[in-house]
Amino acid sequence: MARLDVTETFNGILFPGHLHTQESLQFALTFLFQDRDIVIASYPKSGTTWMQQIVTLICSRGDPHVSHTVPNWTRAPWLEQYYSEALMESFIKPRVITTHLPYQLLGSAVQGSKAKIIYVSRNPKDVVVSFYHFHKMAKFLPDPESFSNFLYRFLEGSVHYGSWFDHVLGWTNQDADLNLLHISYEEMLLDPKGTIKKVSSFLQRPLLEDEVNSCVKHSTFSSMKHNQMINYTLVSQEIMDQSKGPFMRKGGRKQRYSVVSDVFTAIFVKFVIFLFS
Repeated sequence: MARLDVTETFNGILFPGHLHTQESLQFALTFLFQDRDIVIASYPKSGTTWMQQIVTLICSRGDPHVSHTVPNWTRAPWLEQYYSEALMESFIKPRVITTHLPYQLLGSAVQGSKAKIIYVSRNPKDVVVSFYHFHKMAKFLPDPESFSNFLYRFLEGSVHYGSWFDHVLGWTNQDADLNLLHISYEEMLLDPKGTIKKVSSFLQRPLLEDEVNSCVKHSTFSSMKHNQMINYTLVSQEIMDQSKGPFMRKGGRKQRYSVVSDVFTAIFVKFVIFLFS
């Protein structure tokens, strides 16, 4: 599917037309979630691929076979992308479904379901740096131009996938109404073993200690970086040009751009105050 230069605008939010159509986005909004579904929801560049790997390994009790033989976009497809409707029809239950849609769009579909939702968030300072570099290598996203220009668009919520602030606030405010577990990227980074145990408990899939250790081993950054089923090297260079930078760059806290630090520190503090006020 071409459409590399196409942008779809849906409910005021921009989406890359290479991956989304009006029909696929509408399909997501009317999707019938099942109680056994596992949903990974996140804003882009927040640890989505990492959580896909963790969930795959937990469901396989630490056996890496599936994660080494099936691409992550097939075993945990994005609900709103054009290929998902056909893929869902042949999915073995329980289904693992990924979405970058904000709660304001997907909420009506997921409300009332007992689907287990794992929401992954990440510090916006690191999201914007990672998202900027992703725009430079993903040819289905617009040229980010300078980092300062991209930063301002990110702050006003006019980048693809919309506002980070609205996305995080929308999902994390639904703890009482949804079967939702909120995991941060920083938590995954600092305590991978504890994170895996927390996710496996939430999914009601208890693991033996050696199975937990296997999950940890095969979800490290170095392991995923060299796994073709995860690192997107299977995708054509015409779509994702990794000569301009790898999909998986560093896996930790990103190097700070000077323009980011003061601006984002102030905004992040205001966001936290607003969130808990």
